[in-house]
Amino acid sequence: MTSDLPTELPTTADVEINDHDLMLRLTGPGEAHLRELEKELNVTMGLRGDTIRIQGNAEAVAVVERVLAELVDVLARNKKLTGPEIARAARTAANHPEVRLRELFDDVVLTTASKRVIAPKGFNQQVYVAAIRKNDVVFGIGPAGTGKTYLAMAMAVAALQRNEVKRILLTRPAVEAGEKLGFLPGDLAEKVNPYLRPLYDALNDMMSTDKAAMLIERGIIEVAPLAFMRGRTLNDAFVILDEAQNTTPEQMKMFLTRLGFRSRAVITGDITQIDLPGGRRSGLEDAEHLLAKIEGISFCRFSDADVVRHPLVQKIVRAYDERDAHRAAYDAESSPSSSSSDS
Repeated sequence: MTSDLPTELPTTADVEINDHDLMLRLTGPGEAHLRELEKELNVTMGLRGDTIRIQGNAEAVAVVERVLAELVDVLARNKKLTGPEIARAARTAANHPEVRLRELFDDVVLTTASKRVIAPKGFNQQVYVAAIRKNDVVFGIGPAGTGKTYLAMAMAVAALQRNEVKRILLTRPAVEAGEKLGFLPGDLAEKVNPYLRPLYDALNDMMSTDKAAMLIERGIIEVAPLAFMRGRTLNDAFVILDEAQNTTPEQMKMFLTRLGFRSRAVITGDITQIDLPGGRRSGLEDAEHLLAKIEGISFCRFSDADVVRHPLVQKIVRAYDERDAHRAAYDAESSPSSSSSDS
């Protein structure tokens, strides 16, 4: 039996780009970037000379025309973008029509010692950076790979370079993720150092190793476990608390009350990766509940769509989120209270 419903015919549009070098940077070697864009924007695209032909439903084709115009505008200003960066930019432009990609890529947070530019790579990252500029306390909550800690550190280094703060403090709770800390060799500092290694890695990515070591030796940059913050008052400082989902409510309160004059704090974490023993409540979840309405404190949330690591990381995060959501729904349906309410 055939359906009498009309089938929507595909729409075709052509985008002409006369600059050969710009066209090559947009489409990529062997049109690899076009293939990335096809997956991201749900259309088919082909290259014919100096013309990109787009085919798909009318709404999608209209979006792609606008996205390509935005990307051409960015690339024409000698920006060099990889395939994944072009795909992320396209995703941002498609999902947030109010965002201009030129403004996104021009929002420079920090230029590293190797002249690499650190800037937001998506809408939520841009919102996050703006929140850090505006507020003294900012929470960045979301899955791994969304740039929460990295951007916070870039903002901290930039603030230090502009003399807005006199020192940077980077801290993490030393909570075991399945391994026993006591079996590691060395004294307390040596035991917790592996937990702080990601902070050192990010720091060394933003400035030369020699300069980072000199600033750490002089106490201008301090990397320490959260327990070392107790009893201190932090003035003129940019403080970052990473892996905050593994703080207890008491530890979170202790950390937040360390802030002194002319200081700011960024707290990052992923509430889906809590490693606290005995099912203890996370200080990050507790703070979100208690502090969300306080002026001067901002909460920024990221999702799997904001992942900026290997493309597979986004799919991995999404798969775990879907599994956890199904488990939560099943537990809710099979709980005794649910059963009694249905009877």
